[in-house]
Amino acid sequence: MSDTAIATALTELVGVRTPIVQTGMGWVAGPRLVSAAANAGALGILASATMTPEQLRSAVREVKSRTGAPFGVNLRADASDAGERVRIILDEGVKVASFALAPRPELIARLKDADVVVIPSVGARRHAEKVAAWGADAVLVQGGEGGGHTGSVATTVLLPQVVDAVDIPVIAAGGFRDGRGLVAALAYGAAGIAMGTRFLLTSDSTVPDAVKARYLAAGVQDVTVTTKVDGLPHRMLRTDLVDALERSGSTASLLRALRHASAFRRDSGMSWAGMVRDGLAMKHGRELTWSQVLLAANTPMLLKAAMVEGRTDLGVMACGQVGGLIDDLPSCAELVDRIMAEAHATLGRLTTGL
Repeated sequence: MSDTAIATALTELVGVRTPIVQTGMGWVAGPRLVSAAANAGALGILASATMTPEQLRSAVREVKSRTGAPFGVNLRADASDAGERVRIILDEGVKVASFALAPRPELIARLKDADVVVIPSVGARRHAEKVAAWGADAVLVQGGEGGGHTGSVATTVLLPQVVDAVDIPVIAAGGFRDGRGLVAALAYGAAGIAMGTRFLLTSDSTVPDAVKARYLAAGVQDVTVTTKVDGLPHRMLRTDLVDALERSGSTASLLRALRHASAFRRDSGMSWAGMVRDGLAMKHGRELTWSQVLLAANTPMLLKAAMVEGRTDLGVMACGQVGGLIDDLPSCAELVDRIMAEAHATLGRLTTGL
């Protein structure tokens, strides 16, 4: 274990040893990966959107049995059962609540009253300003290089905008994999970096070996952005399936989405009424069509096909652009130690002029 820690506002806020966050990736960020990241000194984030509340409670307890280090849970702020999931976080003494969308002010207040650190994820300066005004403790800002749902503004442009706009710690995401990237983010004023694809491609990740091999074989040009999975820009590996989705018509896409909505309802334990409420919440304020809302059911099931079932032919593989530069599968401990050693070496070169 490396002793080359770097103290920042993030490490002080959440009590981790390094300014590195493992993001809450659905079907990927389960107890094994989260506890390994936490034991390595990073902030591990458990993905809850693909779990029932009962599964979430069980997963939180499993992480606690594997590590005594701080960790977090990622929540969908617009989910109809968000309040129930927050109750689990409070009951189980989870340190951090992260959100894929801006949580309501009353939800932030409820968590902060229980001393839970609230870290929403945003993709625009105005969203960062909004959640900061509502009382968020920190904000994770993802640039367009990031995997999964993403925007069009590069991290190098978006990050300094947000750092200049808010007075809470800012975590940079999108395009990070090594110690040089960490130093660059700190130079922009960030308090740390968040990585998804880099933690997915570790030996501690439960993603099937065949899927990991597909990622490792990909180059930068093999990572694309498509709207055909769920109607929103989604960065992933280009595969035959993605090509087929982009060729398919609207009727076929909607029929497929209906099938996936039914499957996701079974997996998540949600009722049809609950899914409709979530659809209304998703639509509100985001100018989405009902077709886009329905297509959103594609995402969790197509991700599950790859990340759980190993079907690279039937599933999609969310991927940051940085995935095209990754060629190994270290453990979380090896990865974090390597990043911190690289960061210190980079800082040393900068300060000595070499």
